[in-house]
Amino acid sequence: MGSFSVCKRCIHKATNTEYAVKVIDKTSTDPSEEIEILLRYGQHPNIITLKDVYDNGKQVYLVTELMRGGELLDRILKQKFFSEREASAVLHTITKTVEYLHCQGVVHRDLKPSNILYVDESGNPESLRICDFGFAKQLRADNGLLMTPCYTANFVAPEVLKRQGYDEGCDIWSLGVLLYTMLAGFTPFANGPEDTPEEILSRIGSGRFTLTGGNWDAVSDAAKDLVSKMLHVDPHQRLTAKQVLKHPWIIQRDKLPNSQLQHQDAKLVKGAMAATYSALKSSQPPPELKPIESSFLAQRRVKKLPSTSL
Repeated sequence: MGSFSVCKRCIHKATNTEYAVKVIDKTSTDPSEEIEILLRYGQHPNIITLKDVYDNGKQVYLVTELMRGGELLDRILKQKFFSEREASAVLHTITKTVEYLHCQGVVHRDLKPSNILYVDESGNPESLRICDFGFAKQLRADNGLLMTPCYTANFVAPEVLKRQGYDEGCDIWSLGVLLYTMLAGFTPFANGPEDTPEEILSRIGSGRFTLTGGNWDAVSDAAKDLVSKMLHVDPHQRLTAKQVLKHPWIIQRDKLPNSQLQHQDAKLVKGAMAATYSALKSSQPPPELKPIESSFLAQRRVKKLPSTSL
């Protein structure tokens, strides 16, 4: 979780059912957008389900289904056998979910591996869930009305659509980093947790990453092509989620190699990934804060803390 929230396990006493609860500090961040997005789109099978919302004045509590299978990257790095074919199945599940969100005018903006988790221990890609919408945004017209760019682009100002395209491109870049790491066994822009933010941002800004040596000698050309197009330095020239789903590496999965991919030490890879996103976050301006009461949908949905209903 971010610096404004913590996530804990909780039990609903009436049913003895386990859930997760995200505790958000209202004085530091406005959770209304996250609540609205989860209420609108949380019924998608690969988006975490919001069960209830509580407000005690200082904190907001988001009660969600419990992710029992852990983080995607943890599971992949611990697997004794992980192939390019499996990586394609994982990326397909995540990208079709992102494509759904983008079509609804929602950008996640924080698709790091720690926000992609399994709901159970099966390891089935379909049990993956995109979580933590704390940085997510919905596309809005000048009058504040929600817009869906797939259907109403003619009514949205060009500069708003351009920003939306940039944010969508950032989501695809994050998935490109994940794909690169799944295939290579190490991250594209950070060698380890010791890399400085300046070093990482310099590599990202110049688009410097390697597709040779190690696992890359055994990885298909189609995979390398997809990685290159998802990590393009210009966000407006990256593939869209819809284009990723139509790429041969996704639709011709059965033809991909099923041989084992090698991975570096899990702790080193996770440290490098954390360093990458920490560097990115340090280069971004802080979000503008607005009171949670400004959201009608959140105001209608939020309950007082003493309630025990789920």
